[in-house]
Amino acid sequence: MKPIELAGLDQTVYYEKLENGLEVYLIPYQNKSNYAMHYLTKYGSIQTTFVPYGKKKEITVPDGIAHFLEHKMFEQEDGMDPFSFAAKTGTYSNASTNFECTRYYFEGNKAFKENLNYLLDFVGSPYFTDENVEKEKGIIAEEIKQYDDEVEWIFEEEIKKAVLQKDNHRIDIAGTVESISKITKENLYDTYYTFYQPSNMFLVISGNFDKEEAINIIHENKTLQQAKTNFELQVKEEEEPLEVNQKEVEIKFNVVNTKVGYAIKIPLKNIKDKYSFGLYIGMMLNIKFGLSSLFREELKQEKLMTSFYTEREQIGNYLIVTFKADSEQPQKLVAKIQKELKNINITEEEMERLKKVWISSEVIMTDNINATLENIVEDIIEYGKIIPNKVDIFRSLNMKEYTTLLSDINFENASTIIVSPKKV
Repeated sequence: MKPIELAGLDQTVYYEKLENGLEVYLIPYQNKSNYAMHYLTKYGSIQTTFVPYGKKKEITVPDGIAHFLEHKMFEQEDGMDPFSFAAKTGTYSNASTNFECTRYYFEGNKAFKENLNYLLDFVGSPYFTDENVEKEKGIIAEEIKQYDDEVEWIFEEEIKKAVLQKDNHRIDIAGTVESISKITKENLYDTYYTFYQPSNMFLVISGNFDKEEAINIIHENKTLQQAKTNFELQVKEEEEPLEVNQKEVEIKFNVVNTKVGYAIKIPLKNIKDKYSFGLYIGMMLNIKFGLSSLFREELKQEKLMTSFYTEREQIGNYLIVTFKADSEQPQKLVAKIQKELKNINITEEEMERLKKVWISSEVIMTDNINATLENIVEDIIEYGKIIPNKVDIFRSLNMKEYTTLLSDINFENASTIIVSPKKV
């Protein structure tokens, strides 16, 4: 195993890439009693058009199939499901699907060997029948319908639809009732054997465990040894245009307070260091629009909002920066945001103060096994590798780069989304 030192954090990640392509990241702690093991495939809801394993012709599977597949993996041929297995060992198991990846995990403080072997076995053992696929459609359809009345969910969906023209991030992770009704067991097997191969997966274990025992369990796992692997994925991706899909969107919904979003679409294609660029954007948002900013104080004094926050998310070759608020004067609020974005200058003192806060937070985070694990996962999904020198990068941030990188951003390439109450 190759040790990767997390600079300035007194923490080591042990890395090994197996012959079958599976990447393993082990983060052992001496002072913890629990562990977390997360097994991920770099397959999420956005990948719907691809050439299946062992075939030559490209197919398009129904929207929502990644989430559907995650559900079906919990039904095993022997009748034992991960929830029941975890309960027997006094631990916890679950799974989740997002746009870019699907993960399965166990967390607990005992039965490490049993849980690791079972995790590798059940994720490596698909069992789909016509009957269990049909049964699952009704369950997931009800799950989808539950979100129809969730204003935060609708708000988020409308933001993505307004900003994105072609990218599959604009489609709900779970799909629609109509799209999942078309899923077949053949679709699931095609998808599984294409994306659930070791060379498209990685395993991260953090907490109290012996790293030599862990890697030996992984090497000796029979299910992993027999997996189909090491073939080149052929996935079709739509090229997302620069312009936002819609400049302004307003919908009526069952809400009490009007919600407003202002989402900026920033291209990353020519940015050499996407991580540092994201930090500079985060720095600007924190200083100019954060909890202690003058801007936020002005919003309160002018009674332009009852809640206000910012988010940033990397989607393909774009960084989407979103301002979200509850406001009864949405147009005035947006105009104020736009005005503030025309002057994004910050001081050296503000930059240095925030850098110290970030470094302190990074150090504190390493004492949390789940936070450290999540940091590793985010790095791999967003940047394709661990970024081991984050503290050094924080220290290297400077005013010259900040000014140069942010001076070229078109903050007007944006969508305004308003969700207002229905008239009675």
